[in-house]
Amino acid sequence: MKNYFLLLALCTYSILSFGQIKENKAIDRLFIKWDQQNVPGGAIGIIKDGKLIYAKEYGNADLEHSIKITPSSVFNICSISKEFVAFSILLLEEQGKLNLDDTVQKHLLDFPKYAAPLTIRHLIHHVSGIRDMKELMHLKGRNILDNMDAYEVYELIKNQKALDFLPGEKFAYSNSDYFILSMIIEKASGESLKVFTQDHIFSPLGMNNTLFYDDNTDLIKNRVFSYNKKSAADGFDNLIMRFDLVGSFGAYSTIADLFLWDQNFYNNKLGKGSQEIIKQTQKKGRLNNGESSGNAYGFRSETYKGLKSVEHGGSFAGYRSAILRFPEENFSVIILANRGDAVPWKLSYQVADILLKDKFIDPPQKKKKMIGNADRADVKEKFSLKQISGNYEIEPGELLKFSITNNSLQLLEGWGESFMLKNTKENIYKTPKYPNLQLVFSELNNNVTQKLTILGPSIKSTAKRKEKSDFSNLQLIDYIGDFYSEEIDATHLLFVEDGKLKVKKTNNETLALTPYGIDTFHSKSYFVHFIKTNGKVSGFNLKAGWVTNLNFKKK
Repeated sequence: MKNYFLLLALCTYSILSFGQIKENKAIDRLFIKWDQQNVPGGAIGIIKDGKLIYAKEYGNADLEHSIKITPSSVFNICSISKEFVAFSILLLEEQGKLNLDDTVQKHLLDFPKYAAPLTIRHLIHHVSGIRDMKELMHLKGRNILDNMDAYEVYELIKNQKALDFLPGEKFAYSNSDYFILSMIIEKASGESLKVFTQDHIFSPLGMNNTLFYDDNTDLIKNRVFSYNKKSAADGFDNLIMRFDLVGSFGAYSTIADLFLWDQNFYNNKLGKGSQEIIKQTQKKGRLNNGESSGNAYGFRSETYKGLKSVEHGGSFAGYRSAILRFPEENFSVIILANRGDAVPWKLSYQVADILLKDKFIDPPQKKKKMIGNADRADVKEKFSLKQISGNYEIEPGELLKFSITNNSLQLLEGWGESFMLKNTKENIYKTPKYPNLQLVFSELNNNVTQKLTILGPSIKSTAKRKEKSDFSNLQLIDYIGDFYSEEIDATHLLFVEDGKLKVKKTNNETLALTPYGIDTFHSKSYFVHFIKTNGKVSGFNLKAGWVTNLNFKKK
């Protein structure tokens, strides 16, 4: 069986890498920035009815040695690694070695207990409340690209005195969840994640160029290196990585191997060979209130233009990855890249737009229902761009900023990326980056909209307009000092410079903080709420990325 899959992959790939499909020129235009001399790029694979109908490579795998990306190029696939971790958990459940409702402490005896039980199922669906290890390491002053001992990271996670929320209360992406799952796999199986996945997933499917990279001294033949774009004209920086923790990240693979992985979802060859385990991977997690968590075993199941879709992607260093599958059409797009400015999740939908355009449907009833959930009574007339533009607060410290550029509405996300929006109807806008989402503006008051509703097939959230406050009497000197967090064993220094409150983190990174509200300041990734005792600042609570309520005390 192994040889059959390998032969199938090699034959299909070698033929179609040099073949054509009638839409190839339209597809290649999407990747024109990658298809140049002396730039990093990526690879694409398009699958239809069990065949790799199109595969192509663009750009360089190694800029220093002018090595092109080829069909055998091996990429870091970032968070797609989580798919293999989740499937490993299901295989171990099938073997009777664990249960999804086991508590974490059943397998990791020294893991702390919290106010409510924390289970494997919570970890799989990102509803655990455990703070994200990647952000914790950054706040501690560690460079995520450097080598980190697994014990050090585990101790950091265990040192958190509280969860950000009760398990099952809400969805919050956490790389810690899948790092812990990898440790549970090792305990339950008696094998490392690298060995278990090799024996139970990669070898049975013939994925001979896929592995979990848990030792940075090992060599990976045909490895692609990652790069970050300096500016429009300055070329690329080499993002040198020594990071080798596995679970949340750490898997390397090729287009041909991921083709085999994709096909296993239609005809399972793993474990007992039952299709039930595949059906299990498509079941979304449930929150405590019964609502969907939106996440299913490393995947997101959605509906795009009337078709069911399953997607996952990721980013790490300069690597980017995306897999988009339309199971009812037996159609998938795989994109792997080695440049930090790549957006393969967007490109995968653009490829689907080209090849599935005759299959897409947009049922009027579904569309009306979605808009109706956004309080249709508030959108009787179309608002002007000036009435809509402004800042909307998703939660404290997280803003979506809308401005007017060239007579169109532009969105600036909290992490610095901006893109133009398209008005589809009345006060409804869409973004090319998240094609499943609708942005609906409503509640006109004082001639500006007060409410933003974000709608998707399994998402509904609201944001209120954030008005400017008067900080003319603010005394910045009240907030300076050294602040220590026991949970990450790190001190952050707050000081005033050039009339601004600034924070210097343990890694010497300095951020300027802007007043946000009463005793609150923020940058794009650092939101501080100061705590006062007897009228004087005694500490603060920090929200940074996927970490919330991290406590610092003034020394």
